[in-house]
Amino acid sequence: MTNDADPVLDDPVGRSLGGRHAHLARRLGRAATYLADVATFSSVSTDPDARDWADLAELLGPGAFADMFDCPALPPSDWEPVFSLEGRQMIWPGGGLPDRPGSQAAARVVELDADDVPEMLDLVARTEPGPFWPRTRELGAYLGVRVGGTLVAMAGERLRPPGWTEISAVCTAPGARGQGHAARLVGTLAARILARGERPFLHVAETNTGAIALYERLGFKTRRQVTFRGFRTP
Repeated sequence: MTNDADPVLDDPVGRSLGGRHAHLARRLGRAATYLADVATFSSVSTDPDARDWADLAELLGPGAFADMFDCPALPPSDWEPVFSLEGRQMIWPGGGLPDRPGSQAAARVVELDADDVPEMLDLVARTEPGPFWPRTRELGAYLGVRVGGTLVAMAGERLRPPGWTEISAVCTAPGARGQGHAARLVGTLAARILARGERPFLHVAETNTGAIALYERLGFKTRRQVTFRGFRTP
């Protein structure tokens, strides 16, 4: 586990909503959440009190889903738990560019835009890399690989706390796996992020051992263990 003490990585959702994603946020007091068709992630302060949780419940509405990402604080007891998932936060520790192995298919990496959203949503539905909504691509740049005109792999930028950009939605269609598409996409995004003076990071479930091994091969290091949690408001 690498030692990087940058505190913005301890609250990536809140620091993104209060900074580069402020135009995609809804806020009340110290509580914030993304627009519903962009992302489900919500944030309270790093030391939330009852007022903060009440503000978030008002923002979301009654019986609504609150994806608290890796917030360590637990909401009041009348918030219904929906899920809890162990994971890790990984960062690029510095130095040279990540290794980007070539794809056996030598497919070209392409930029994805609004016209590609239906295919992006279909690929996510088939591969389940994590939450992705109709406007999620507005969080940052998204890249894809097409084979025969069909989108078979993609990855993009999600949370953007100061000085960092998260790589997310890394997925490959089952029939296109084993050809290096994910490695090329992650490596290309990481190189872009580093070129603009930021550092890449990502989150991954502990059960996704294949993805963890891929990221480690590319040079990413584990910064900390996290627990992803979701709740339903009273």
